[in-house]
This record gives sequence, C-alpha cells and structure tokens, in this order.
Amino acid sequence: MYNPPVAYFWHALHSDEVQLETHENYIKQSYRNRCHVLTAQGLQPLSVPVVRGSSKDKTLITEIEIDYSQKWHSVHWRTIQAAYGRAPYFEFYSDYIKEVYERQPKFLFQLNVDLLQLYFKLLKLKRPLQYTAFYSDQAPENVLDLRNKIHPKIYPDNLHVKPYTQVFGKHFVPDLSIIDLLFTQGPASLSYLQ
Repeated sequence: MYNPPVAYFWHALHSDEVQLETHENYIKQSYRNRCHVLTAQGLQPLSVPVVRGSSKDKTLITEIEIDYSQKWHSVHWRTIQAAYGRAPYFEFYSDYIKEVYERQPKFLFQLNVDLLQLYFKLLKLKRPLQYTAFYSDQAPENVLDLRNKIHPKIYPDNLHVKPYTQVFGKHFVPDLSIIDLLFTQGPASLSYLQ
C-alpha cells in the first residue's frame, strides 16, 4: 500500500507479523498506488501513476513500474507540504519521507515497501515483514487477510477510529494516510494505535 491508511497500522500493531502479498495481480483503484491526505480543501487523494500494458494484461504487483514521465512525486510532495507543513511534527519526520521519494524506485512495490519500513521505524513498531511465497485466494486460518478489506471504497467496519487533532477541518476525518497521524501526533502515534 502507498502511504497506507491508519487502519493498516492498527492491524499491524495487533499482529505478530505482517505478510506482504507478492504474487497477486495489480489491482487498480486500490490503496496499492493511492492514499488520502487532508488539505485545506478537504480530503485529497494522491495517486502514483503506473506504466501498464493493455487492459487485458495481468501484471504481478511486484512488476508494476512507476510512470516518472509525470512529475507526480513533486506534486505529491507539494501537496503533503501544503497539508502538513504547519503540523506539529512535520519537520521531525518530513526529511525521512522526502528521502524515500527522492530515491525514485522503478517499481511501485519497492516504493511501498520502502515507505512501509520507514513508517514502522518512525512508529517504533517492531513487526517482521514477510513476503508470500505463492498466491492463494484463501489465507490460512491464523492469518487475517486484509488484501481487499482495506480499500478506498470500503470503510473498515472492524476498526473504531477515535478522533485526534488534525490540521484542517472542524470534523474528524477517519482513515487517512499514516502521515496524517505521524505529522499531527508524532511520538504519540503508537500510543494512539494501541
């Protein structure tokens, strides 16, 4: 997931390990290449453009290339700066996140893994990351399968998000990207997730 939503980290905190699906086909209009941030204009989706073949092609998630012909990373970073530049912990975390953007990895999966590892580190969330060895429709009984449960069009019914102070708006907006929580709550983010 690209800058995963807060719900993802809540589940990670309450798990023994996190498994990343490496054998699924890329799914459009999911959190695999998008996230939501809160700006002065309201909820703002940010999408990473990807290089795709024909619409009939099924491409593994690990083989999806990022389209750098579009200056999306500059647009995303300017949007993040405008949205969170005045947040209490923006200066504390922003250089780490910006550095991941500046690496410009070729593949979406690598960008997502780099960001995920950074967020785990910033949250001090010590969970091993495992990669799936093959694709299966059914997860084992002892595995919580969130591949299609945390989705931009599905509100997580199994997570009761308690409000925290956000930069914009009078009403709390739930399930934004983890950057919203980090920039506004800082080191208290992990306590919030507990």
